[in-house]
Amino acid sequence: MIEIRGLVKRYGARLAVAGIDLVVPRGRIFGLLGHNGAGKSTTIGCLLGHLFPDGGALRVGGVDALAERRRALARVGAIFETPAFYDYLSGYRNLRIFAECTAPVSDARLMEVAGIVGLADRIRDRVGKYSHGMRQRLALGQALLPDPELLIVDEPTDGLDPEGIHEIRSLLLRLNREHGLTLLLSSHLLSEVELLCTDIAVMREGRVLYSGPMADLPRTEGWIVLRADPPGRAADLLLGRGWLEERRGEDRFRLRAGVSVADAVGAAVADGLRVEAAHPIEMTLEEFYLQTVHGGGDA
Repeated sequence: MIEIRGLVKRYGARLAVAGIDLVVPRGRIFGLLGHNGAGKSTTIGCLLGHLFPDGGALRVGGVDALAERRRALARVGAIFETPAFYDYLSGYRNLRIFAECTAPVSDARLMEVAGIVGLADRIRDRVGKYSHGMRQRLALGQALLPDPELLIVDEPTDGLDPEGIHEIRSLLLRLNREHGLTLLLSSHLLSEVELLCTDIAVMREGRVLYSGPMADLPRTEGWIVLRADPPGRAADLLLGRGWLEERRGEDRFRLRAGVSVADAVGAAVADGLRVEAAHPIEMTLEEFYLQTVHGGGDA
């Protein structure tokens, strides 16, 4: 859906984006991660035509976004930076004004979008009466008016309470699963990215340090969960075989290099233990992010 090759953007002497390559596959929920100043917003700004790059190529839906920007962005919706609305007008009038300034849409489409974002019963109310979560949903509705294939969202849950975060997360998942939208989102909330995204890219100082599926993130080296009955016997068994390097609690173990989960389960079963759970402990996104950003390696 998105293909970025060799993207460069400078602000005077400062190199904001340093020749990055990035591919967002169609149908995925792709999270763009990085500290403030990492280059996330600049990359999105170049994609949306708000900024003109100093080098590189951008394609959206197979169309050159630099040579044919209007055609490339025809079916792209975006919430970029803080959305602004007329508080004294209704949600309906705000969406209608936006549509008249961009691409006209039918009243049926406008009301369909209001239903998709859960505002059908409040769309005629003044926006000044909306909660922050409702304003975020109205912003999503605005981005959905052109019936996009790609939705680009910058900090979609910023400032929301836990209930609002859950509502926006559920809505984004539904847009992906039921409406087939590809999503590119930038967020600082790693816990939300972990729940929402299928793929991530980690940026630092204008460079991409990692890009790939969430499913391919590395596991914490050597650590496993082995829960067995009777309790405590698994640790004694692993220690007796010389396989146990470290232990945390009753069922979390770091195995000696070369010893697998299958080895540990086989030994437990052979020793008469009833195994209730056994699996590697995967690295959390926060651990991976911090390791990647502070480790210094490029992807």
